[in-house]
Amino acid sequence: MVRPATVAPLRRHRTRLAWAALAPALAAVAAVAGWPLLRTLSLAFTDARLATIETARWVGLENFAWTLSDPDWWRAVFNTLVFAVCSVSLELVLGLAFALLLNAGLRGQGALRAVALVPWAVPTVVAAQVWRWMYHDVHGVVNELLLGLGVIAQPVAWLADPALSLAAVILTDVWKATPFVTLLLLAGLQTIPAPVIAAARLDGAGPLDLLIRIILPLLRPAIVVAVLFRALDALRVFDLIYVMTSNSRATATVSIYTRQALIDFQDLGAGSAAAVLTFALIGMVAVAAVFALRPATGVAR
Repeated sequence: MVRPATVAPLRRHRTRLAWAALAPALAAVAAVAGWPLLRTLSLAFTDARLATIETARWVGLENFAWTLSDPDWWRAVFNTLVFAVCSVSLELVLGLAFALLLNAGLRGQGALRAVALVPWAVPTVVAAQVWRWMYHDVHGVVNELLLGLGVIAQPVAWLADPALSLAAVILTDVWKATPFVTLLLLAGLQTIPAPVIAAARLDGAGPLDLLIRIILPLLRPAIVVAVLFRALDALRVFDLIYVMTSNSRATATVSIYTRQALIDFQDLGAGSAAAVLTFALIGMVAVAAVFALRPATGVAR
């Protein structure tokens, strides 16, 4: 038995060892991400443009005030939140359904798992371009299928219609990312002890009771991790939407708004301010998710 007097020094030694092991990785992150972040933060307080970056003047919070007063910024924030909430919610529901199906011990489940992972393995830009053609109003397979089923009476320009384009992009992201959520939840399901499930069934628990009272509480850590990863990814989405709809206001997210200010308008000050605000938005979500994760996984304070 380890004496209490020796526990604290041992714990301090392990902590120092852990920090020493992490030091090279932290140094690399600071060099690769720290300097660009500090540079972006400094440019956000100036009137820098691409052609006048060397003679930029300090303007204080002017760029932040301008960005926060721009209706296009708030439209981008709205689009980003709608995209994140809808896509992550659908991916969680579908991912859970597919994970339960793959965990049911069906024949050929190895092949089913491999097929299920195909959308996730496809590069995002390739998937976006494929779905862009599938949504085409003249040659798209989506219109052909819906016309054949009698759902629509004439072809629909899914990505050109402001009322439909965001929903079309969300469905594409759901197709692309649901396998990732399925994989995480399937791993969580396989950690649930079989005797627990068997005991619940012996006590008369039906499939719905088993899901709500046993599986979901035990699966909560995996669910929180899946939601955390997907929410952070969805909040910073750029490539999928940019390939499918470019700079359309109907689908522009905060990342696309930032890119437009930096590249199209060459306004480094305003673009950097938008980047800082985007970083703050994602950071707040990350912190909230981490605090939600701690009690779910039993991490000590």
